[in-house]
Amino acid sequence: MKIYIEDLTFDCIIGVLEHERVTPQKIIVNFECEYEFYDGIYLDYATIADDIVDIVTKGEFKLLEEAIIAINDSLLKEYNISDIKIKITKPDILPNVKVSVSN
Repeated sequence: MKIYIEDLTFDCIIGVLEHERVTPQKIIVNFECEYEFYDGIYLDYATIADDIVDIVTKGEFKLLEEAIIAINDSLLKEYNISDIKIKITKPDILPNVKVSVSN
């Protein structure tokens, strides 16, 4: 089975520029993973979404790449999942364009 969490949007401190270190900005996280569904064992996507928000907001990362690695490592430890794909987008960092990083 696969779980998709699409367009998870929240504000956080992320970035290397001076104003990014003090002013929260909106990011969008898209997440996908595989897991084995059997005997009614399932993953709670709401809990995973909450975990992603917690990891990124508490981490106050300088780079999107660092946030992706932290999400990946934390969720692999917490859940029986595999084949994680993460994309983080900064929709407002530049005028007229969205900037993203993915693994």
